[in-house]
Amino acid sequence: MRLMMMAAAALLLPALAAGTGPAKPGPKVGDVYEILTDRESSQQANDMSSGSSTDRDALVERVIGVRDDGLELEYDLPENSTADERASSWQFPVRVFKPVRGPLQLLNGPDLEARVDSWLKAGGMTRAACGHWIFTWNAFRIECDPQSAIKIVQAVDLRAGDLADGAPYRDPDARAPAPLSREKTGPGGATFTVGMALDPDAARHARAETDVAVAQIRGKTLALDAALRARSAETLSGTIMITFETDSTGEVRRRTRVKTLEIKGPGPRIEKLTVTETVERRRVSKPAPDWRRTA
Repeated sequence: MRLMMMAAAALLLPALAAGTGPAKPGPKVGDVYEILTDRESSQQANDMSSGSSTDRDALVERVIGVRDDGLELEYDLPENSTADERASSWQFPVRVFKPVRGPLQLLNGPDLEARVDSWLKAGGMTRAACGHWIFTWNAFRIECDPQSAIKIVQAVDLRAGDLADGAPYRDPDARAPAPLSREKTGPGGATFTVGMALDPDAARHARAETDVAVAQIRGKTLALDAALRARSAETLSGTIMITFETDSTGEVRRRTRVKTLEIKGPGPRIEKLTVTETVERRRVSKPAPDWRRTA
């Protein structure tokens, strides 16, 4: 109970400081949210080449338990998902515990273990295929670790921490954390922004991992060390700009993240990549199906 009281106090302080009114109501069992993720990628180079792509994903978040030390949540695909979408997404439904402080914890690991074995069998694969990249309708990594579901959920978790003017914010692709800045506050909510310099080493490592994946898809072998050496002659720079929009209760309803990366050399080619990701979380009014159904 003491942890819950401390968490409630932490949530109340920003609202009092901003003069936005009373503390927000706590989550309840049965609360349902839809989480939509939109990604737009564009690529331009000084040789006049260019390209772009768009993608949308959706998840449903349900509150299935409220404890003094945190929340039990279930994440699943939307009800209108096709049979093929469900068959290819063995990680869902996934149930997690989100403590007041600390990382997400997997609650239904045995269910996911059983599902991944069925998924591999249906695809004519064995555990030996785990970790490899293949190409069907698109490129994807054969993931067999139940903890991978945690990574998917973490990427769209808008419950991640309290926002406050001047509070440090850390992004895994940034060189160092930077302070949040409150841009506006009103009866409809507040907006916070933060800008950070991109970590060139992290960007180079990601590009090398992509090279390894492409080689696997083409039936070739490329070690990560070799891919990193090949990318070492590139000069990488860029920024990460993030905007958080909250509602009248202080909950984050939208996060927009814009990552830019400029790649120079080793020859005259200069390439610029821009990835814009918007995650929106909105309340669903209709009652949720019973989460105790068979996973």
